[in-house]
Amino acid sequence: MDFYMKLPRNGREFSLFLFVVSILSVNIIAPIISGLEMGFSLDTWKHTLEVLPFIWIAVVLLVLLTYIPASKLTRQLISKEDSFNAHMIINCLVNVMMMSIFLTVIGSWIGMRAVSWQPIEQFFL
Repeated sequence: MDFYMKLPRNGREFSLFLFVVSILSVNIIAPIISGLEMGFSLDTWKHTLEVLPFIWIAVVLLVLLTYIPASKLTRQLISKEDSFNAHMIINCLVNVMMMSIFLTVIGSWIGMRAVSWQPIEQFFL
């Protein structure tokens, strides 16, 4: 019963949740990272606003693409008998890890407006 009452129970609730979280994430994280990399200025903020729609689309697509693999990995890491909180924490950590890996590369491509090997080559540096 705990799972049923706390999670999005249908497609409409999931869509609303995904929309709200992705809009907040993209509008907060992208400008902060851009500001830290290029300096906080009006020009940096304008440049970030130009690419935000593309980053938002990438985030939504990646959430949908990583949902099933993250759930499978979560099931491998914890057992069915573990608490609801344990399931949610591990699932969130796995999702964030997967999204971070992909968005480090894809976000760089979107920001540079070009696909190159540079983000992949420098990933571990």
